[in-house]
Amino acid sequence: MVFLGLVMMPFYYISRTHSVPGYLKLRYGNEASALSAITFALMTILMSGVNMYAMAVVMEVVLGWNLHFSIVVSSLTVGIYVAAGGLFSAIFNEVLQFFLIWFGALLIPILGLIETGGWSGMVARIHQNFPGQNFTHMWAPMGSVDKNPMGIYWVAIVFGLGATPSMGYWTTDFLVVQRVLSAKDLRSAKLAPIIGSFFKMAVPLIVILPGLLGRAVLPFHLVPGNQAQPGQFKYDDVLPLMLARYCGPGLMGLGITALVAGFMAGMAGNVSAFATVWTYDIYRPYLRKDATDSHYVSMGRWCTMIGLFVSIGTAYLVQYNKSMMDYVQALFGFFIAPLFGTVLLGMLWKRVTRMGGFWGLLAGVVSSVTIFLLMKFDERWVSVFALSPLAQPLAQAMWQALWSTITCVVVTVLVTLVTNPKPDQELVGLVYSLTEKAHEEHVSFLHRPFFWGMVALAVLVILQIIFW
Repeated sequence: MVFLGLVMMPFYYISRTHSVPGYLKLRYGNEASALSAITFALMTILMSGVNMYAMAVVMEVVLGWNLHFSIVVSSLTVGIYVAAGGLFSAIFNEVLQFFLIWFGALLIPILGLIETGGWSGMVARIHQNFPGQNFTHMWAPMGSVDKNPMGIYWVAIVFGLGATPSMGYWTTDFLVVQRVLSAKDLRSAKLAPIIGSFFKMAVPLIVILPGLLGRAVLPFHLVPGNQAQPGQFKYDDVLPLMLARYCGPGLMGLGITALVAGFMAGMAGNVSAFATVWTYDIYRPYLRKDATDSHYVSMGRWCTMIGLFVSIGTAYLVQYNKSMMDYVQALFGFFIAPLFGTVLLGMLWKRVTRMGGFWGLLAGVVSSVTIFLLMKFDERWVSVFALSPLAQPLAQAMWQALWSTITCVVVTVLVTLVTNPKPDQELVGLVYSLTEKAHEEHVSFLHRPFFWGMVALAVLVILQIIFW
């Protein structure tokens, strides 16, 4: 997110009037647009299931509620206010829930560091509980696959996570793009991810730090979710476990509210995105083109409820992974990584042809799914695609995303070279070099996106040095 307001300027100039499937329809034709819309719909449903499952885990661990009951209650709650209020209600609730998340989740790292005697005390306890394993440095152990628990090399993190799924998520996932499209002007659209980057860099305080504290203070070791036996706690249980450890009755309510708010915000965003993509990018252009606006609104509401029920089924898929993050990164490798390559080439290279975009996107998605299945069902392929037999599922997902993007780009370029491009006049507004640049209103230096982008970049560099 730090770079989006600076490096990814083409997305702001071009995407401000198009959804991603809409852009692909104009740039590459109906085939690529339909394929991207279908992948968006699938991903939003599958991602919504993650949030349902996560909320159910909190209720199960902290409140003792039945897992199945928790999933149904949470999904119905979100479905009612999204169907009634649409995108506005989803965004409004996300803003409100954002503050609840931070106020509630910050309790865990603060109280945890007090118990362990600060950062150095926590690190000493982790080294005592897990001798010979390094969990408290970011880049130092990434020079070799046998020096970190993930079995990963830095190349996979930089290119298979940072340069493909991450940038792709924040620029092509409709869950995010629809928020930018609702901005009042171009400057606001640019500032949104830059402001978000500051909070994104602070997320480790409420996500990674509680996990490290769990390794330092919990009297038992957590196990992978797909290997947990009755009476054992999973990796995914660490936040509610730490919440239960540090919070009394009053603070417990605040903490639970914060976690539930976060998962509900994720569910609402994904469900509303699914309803929008289905209604306006699949149903209207391909199934019923001449209906009234009220009909499409009604279809969106019904789609919201249907999407929720489908998401309930996908929530149970998460249990078959070591952790929720393994599942999420695999999904990003399926859909976001190849799509990012297609959109980026289309916006920056006017020579890309209609067939090149379609076949490149299709090859990227198919290769990603194929690589995932090969590594899942035959461990010998892990050494081939992840370059090491030690690679854990999260590392495998990063390599999977990288290879799918490379496949997408290579196929797109090869097909483009043997097919005819569109004339320049048909690409105006679709390719960066042929698009008139919108001028922002005159504002002071402190209000310019470039200034705050540089500040965010400086903070990022400092954090890398501190936690190297």
